[in-house]
Amino acid sequence: MSRTAGRVASEFSMTPAVSVIVVTYQWPEALERVLASLARQESPPLEVIVADDGSGPETADVVRSGQSLAPFPVHHVWQADGGFRAAGARNRAAARASGDYLLFLDGDCLTFPDFIVRHRTLAEPGWFLAGNRMLMNQALSARVLDGRDEPAGWNLSCWLGARFRGEVNRLLPLLRVGDANWRKRRAARWQGARSCNLGVWKDDFLRVNGFDESYQGWGHEDADLVVRLMARGCQRKDGHYAVPVLHLWHREHARDLEPENVKRLEDALAGQRDPVAERGVNQYLDEGVEIDG
Repeated sequence: MSRTAGRVASEFSMTPAVSVIVVTYQWPEALERVLASLARQESPPLEVIVADDGSGPETADVVRSGQSLAPFPVHHVWQADGGFRAAGARNRAAARASGDYLLFLDGDCLTFPDFIVRHRTLAEPGWFLAGNRMLMNQALSARVLDGRDEPAGWNLSCWLGARFRGEVNRLLPLLRVGDANWRKRRAARWQGARSCNLGVWKDDFLRVNGFDESYQGWGHEDADLVVRLMARGCQRKDGHYAVPVLHLWHREHARDLEPENVKRLEDALAGQRDPVAERGVNQYLDEGVEIDG
């Protein structure tokens, strides 16, 4: 089946072939928990691609372990460590994705067992899906990382206790609501859409040339992607009360280059930059990106 025919079939059935792209850098313990959460999905993805922004051999070991345990292919796409270059790592992984729907996830965000099936259910042509997250505090994150706690399997009583102790910042994301018109009420709102939990059709992603790699250091490359998607007619669909993720606590990244990134985003919002990224995913589409698995 051709890619075009496959895309039409997926759109008609509303069950796209999902490639999950997990970006990571030098935190193999967190990546191990994320991959384990994806391996327990009620409906598995087509594949998981670890977008590695220059980690060492410990991360490669975690990926190999995940490959042996997961009921789907787990690939490892690596780029040399040149500072915070998450945009490039995600682009490299997206270029190798086989699915027609890309689900971007951060390497410190754990999924619930219904994560993939609910993303598939809400996927709709012409829209990207912006999920949300629940923040875990340092103490709970430590217990999750060493295997003492598994929040995705908690009952309501456990969640209420965690909220009372301040171990999670909110409980409303645990609600599960189906598709509805209100999910499109913020169709033109870019604020709050993050690539830690973002679903987008691969064709739409390619149409804007993916993430803009002129964003270096922490911050705003995901907002820039969303702004450019909207400029090309792709609108936002709200994933609240359907596809939350559990975010592990960590110290904030250095933000030395944030002012330059903010300026680039402001230019995009003002229409002063082309919606098609100058340095994006197209540079990897016709070359052999190194891939393990």
